Amino acid sequence: MLGTLIRQQRELIALPMRELAKAAGISNPYLSQIERGLRAPSDAVLEAIAETLDVSTDELYKRAGFVDRPQPDHDESHVLSAAIQAASELTAPQRRAMLEIYRGFLDANMVRRSRDE
Repeated sequence: MLGTLIRQQRELIALPMRELAKAAGISNPYLSQIERGLRAPSDAVLEAIAETLDVSTDELYKRAGFVDRPQPDHDESHVLSAAIQAASELTAPQRRAMLEIYRGFLDANMVRRSRDE
């Protein structure tokens, strides 16, 4: 639902997908996956998209049917995030990529659970 809403907002202001992706700092294929509901955006990506669409992230969540903004389990999430950030055998870009993938999985699971409810 969130992806569909993003697409509708983008189309409402007649903004091509390529331009929204560029403004949000993400790839065109990634934005396409978000709009089709195949991937859930991280908070940072959603904030960049919302800013470009001139709408708040809270408003997007509200329109998508979330009563409250979904929150991951902070204890487990914090431990794994800290371990990834402390992994000195990885480069800084590799650590950022791992964190983005991890957060993407968490977001996708939250979206999937909210659909099931």
